[in-house]
Amino acid sequence: MKITAAVVFERSGPFTVGQLDLCDPRADELLVEVVASGMCATDMHGRDAYYPTKYPKVFGHEGAGIVRAVGSSVTKFKTGDHVVMAYPWCGECPNCRSQRQTYCLNAFDLKMNGTRADGSTLHSLNGVPIYSAFFQQSSFGNFTIANERFAVKVRSDAPIEQVCALACGGQTGAGAVLNVMKPREGDSFVVFGVGAVGLSGLMAAKIAGCDPIVAVDVHEHRLKLARELGATHTIDHAGRTDVVEEIRKITGLGARYTLETSALPAVFREAVDCLMPAGTCVLLGSAPKGTEVTFETPFLQNGRTVRGVIQGDSVPQEFIPLLVDHIMAGRFPVEKMITYYDLIDINNAADESAAGKTIKPVIRMPH
Repeated sequence: MKITAAVVFERSGPFTVGQLDLCDPRADELLVEVVASGMCATDMHGRDAYYPTKYPKVFGHEGAGIVRAVGSSVTKFKTGDHVVMAYPWCGECPNCRSQRQTYCLNAFDLKMNGTRADGSTLHSLNGVPIYSAFFQQSSFGNFTIANERFAVKVRSDAPIEQVCALACGGQTGAGAVLNVMKPREGDSFVVFGVGAVGLSGLMAAKIAGCDPIVAVDVHEHRLKLARELGATHTIDHAGRTDVVEEIRKITGLGARYTLETSALPAVFREAVDCLMPAGTCVLLGSAPKGTEVTFETPFLQNGRTVRGVIQGDSVPQEFIPLLVDHIMAGRFPVEKMITYYDLIDINNAADESAAGKTIKPVIRMPH
């Protein structure tokens, strides 16, 4: 079928919106009419070959929409269902078999190769294959194909244009708090970087009853929003050299939990250095291969934990509906960090996101 999608034809090239051909769904796949798709740094990293990338390619990995057709073996979905398309995993590697699918050993290829697992593509242009299947969805188009295993049914009264933000960034930030840290009421929490992922973690910390909740960033408009969403204290990192000292003044003994979203070595070090004994720092930021950071050994020896987390250690079919319920109850107001763009304006969305002007771009699809 003919669809409208955004294609990147070369490294760091612009998104070009035009018509493509989309294949029919296979037996275990869904045809999804994409209503909206979030945009995050991973899409830009793919565009710019931050990871190994083949071109031309359709990106987008935070898609949500309505099921319009199902393959012959699909049992969990029917036409008309509202779905969020989440991250892929192979289901066969040791981590998948032990229910650690966010750390699937084949996830990188499934996310980045631009094809299904068997090497086939979803899109074509004038008979020539276009790499797609980005995160096994490529949601920067008004229709796409999703595998039944990676789709999540959500309640039909929830706004699709908001729940798409949960597919990657939302569940990554919130899951790092609710699934990994599992803080108790009154535990201190500090988030370094209050973009979409950091703010999702902050809102989750508020749901969990953390206090104090400290937000650290270099953009005042982001810190203002952090205060609206539950931060009890904010620290403007721009030009500051006493961030750790300030956090210790606020928390007393240091932070029980810190969330680091920038992946900048100096900031990561601060997120660890401000921990109290037996405190935990979770790294969510994505850094280029070869990036290193150092810590003081005696400091870590005092029961402090540093670990990375992917996709919030989330089982999407369970966790995303929970976050949707929080949205509908007003406890997870993602709409406050969203700026909407039409697909034709996708390059403007990318530019304003990179400049820090927009916190969470969401691309609305034409229909």
